[in-house]
Amino acid sequence: MFVPITEQENSDTKNIDRVSTIEAVRLINAEDKKVALAVEKVLPEIAAAVDRIVERLRNGGRLFYVGTGTSGRLGVLDASEIPPTFGVSYELVQGLIAGGYDALYKASEASEDDREAGAEDVRKRGLTEKDAVVGIAASGRTPYTIGAVEYARELGCFTACIACVPGSALTKSAEIAIVPLVGPEAITGSSRMKAGTAQKMVLNMISTASMIRLGYVKGNRMTNVKASNIKLKERSVRILMAETSIEEEKAEKLLNDSGWDLRVALVAFRTGADIETARNVLSENNFVVEKGVEILRAKK
Repeated sequence: MFVPITEQENSDTKNIDRVSTIEAVRLINAEDKKVALAVEKVLPEIAAAVDRIVERLRNGGRLFYVGTGTSGRLGVLDASEIPPTFGVSYELVQGLIAGGYDALYKASEASEDDREAGAEDVRKRGLTEKDAVVGIAASGRTPYTIGAVEYARELGCFTACIACVPGSALTKSAEIAIVPLVGPEAITGSSRMKAGTAQKMVLNMISTASMIRLGYVKGNRMTNVKASNIKLKERSVRILMAETSIEEEKAEKLLNDSGWDLRVALVAFRTGADIETARNVLSENNFVVEKGVEILRAKK
């Protein structure tokens, strides 16, 4: 019987139940060290997927992550963090998990075996050929995820996948397969461990690099961050000060006048435009700060 890498036993941890606690966590840590190296080997595939995703997003498309269990939860997690970090709509990057959002906090393993449900769930989101779909499955054989990716590809969407087993059904169904080979888990079959860590790293790269390419970062500063709480307001003040060299009191006043919209404050200060003009030019240009500055400066 074929046993995928994610289900194979790890000879290095075969006695993990007999060692001391510190030795057990050392064994787990030793396995975790392998993850970044495995991801490093698939950077070309990640970059290629990002470029294709950005093409779709620039032309009115959306990005969907689809998965089950741990993989689905990681997709929903990454998608949920993009709007506050980069100031984009919650519609732009979406996560779908088999069993619905209830599966985020309780097991719903049986739902992963329904191939038709995967296709139906992305269809219900109004999927079009403009969109991009990334299937996530450690084993690469989850019917729900495969069904969603196959439906998306037939529709004309760009499709990619993140799996940890080469040559799987999922990798064959997607246009670009990202396959970090992390090897057997410390606990046999527990793909929430190394495989999950690798998936999280790849998702971070996909979403962050995509937002960078779209113009929502300047240098390494999140200039489109939403100042939705005290911490993020303080961050917005620091970013505005760093970008403009103005003092803290003036930065706070400008942000307050801008409705605590850092994007508006940056465009207004750098161009000398009033708040309304800055907000209007941003709304007409996907809230890309540099584009707004460029347009207003050209009008002078």
